[in-house]
Amino acid sequence: MGCSSCATGKDGLPRGCKNNGTCGNDGCNKLTVFDWLSNMALPAGEERFDCVEVRFKNSRKEYFRNPENLTLSIGDVVATEAAPGHDVGIVTLTGELVKVQMKKKKVDWGGEVLPKVYRKASQKDINIWHEARDKEPEVQKKSRELALALGLQMKLSDVEFQGDGSKATFYYTAEDRVDFRQLIKDMAREFGIRIEMRQIGYRQEAARLGGIGSCGRELCCSTWLTDFRSVNTASARYQQLSLNPQKLAGQCGKLKCCLNYELDAYLDALKDFPDQDVRIKTQKGLAACQKIDIFKGLMWFCYLDEPAAWHKLTVQQVNEIIELSKKRKPVASLEEYAAELLEDDNKDASYENVVGQDSLTRFDKPKNVRAKKKNKRRRNNSNRKRSKNG
Repeated sequence: MGCSSCATGKDGLPRGCKNNGTCGNDGCNKLTVFDWLSNMALPAGEERFDCVEVRFKNSRKEYFRNPENLTLSIGDVVATEAAPGHDVGIVTLTGELVKVQMKKKKVDWGGEVLPKVYRKASQKDINIWHEARDKEPEVQKKSRELALALGLQMKLSDVEFQGDGSKATFYYTAEDRVDFRQLIKDMAREFGIRIEMRQIGYRQEAARLGGIGSCGRELCCSTWLTDFRSVNTASARYQQLSLNPQKLAGQCGKLKCCLNYELDAYLDALKDFPDQDVRIKTQKGLAACQKIDIFKGLMWFCYLDEPAAWHKLTVQQVNEIIELSKKRKPVASLEEYAAELLEDDNKDASYENVVGQDSLTRFDKPKNVRAKKKNKRRRNNSNRKRSKNG
């Protein structure tokens, strides 16, 4: 993420192209795709793929056909077909890689329903486009005031003007169904344009607006994550995480998508573990599991009548005790296995000085040994003189 026009200057301060994610080289855009086929020539007789990927505000990308075979490259501003009028966007991908992306997103490139690229945008088109984009914050503020006046339970999170300025799409989130017919009439009367309302989910809202997560990095949904998989609290339970909604929830208010990233590794590690609700039967009494360490393969058990005394066992030891219990040969107590594990830990805990036999004060200022010897001689001589005079 980042381009030459957004890089830092000589004084260390960011230059700032002020394009708000619409840089010409597509280097600082959201969900950008690196064209790794750009330097490869097509085989002889092979025609160039006639579809391009065009990016609009935030992370919205659509695919258009290039019927006029215009010479388009990444960063070109083009006027595309819209209903009604035309829209203005930036080309983010051309060539054979567009086909790969369309196949990934299940877009049919063989039909006639694919919209078209009209032309490269003229300076007049770009001026109208920028004027429409500049009006979006004020329109969003006014539309929120209209929604509050009508008492609608909805949040208008974003406004996107069409490139010709004749239409605006309002993205909103809501818990329940909202009757916004009166709101559309009021906004059409206030702004004098065509209005389209589009409901999005909370995750899609976070992806459109972007932000910084609790990890200190940009949100995954706004930079590279394109498929939103369901996340539930079971993912946190498998990873031994505290079920704290404030820590597990992202900026969208839902469970963080990153809870699924390491889930498969935890599930593989848990295959050898017995059920946490299992009760171990010994001659001393029943014991229940209190805690587990998944990657170290350890489990802590305590007797039901001694909940304060925990005994650390390995997964192999627990499975062995369970098998003996099934054979009606319960072990005497857990202390035997815990003692064996303690002896093994002491054997493995042998300390080796990898630094060597250096002193901790080896970097301190060396003391002047000669001066010490000289002072000692002076003291001895003075003591001898005093003894003779006395």
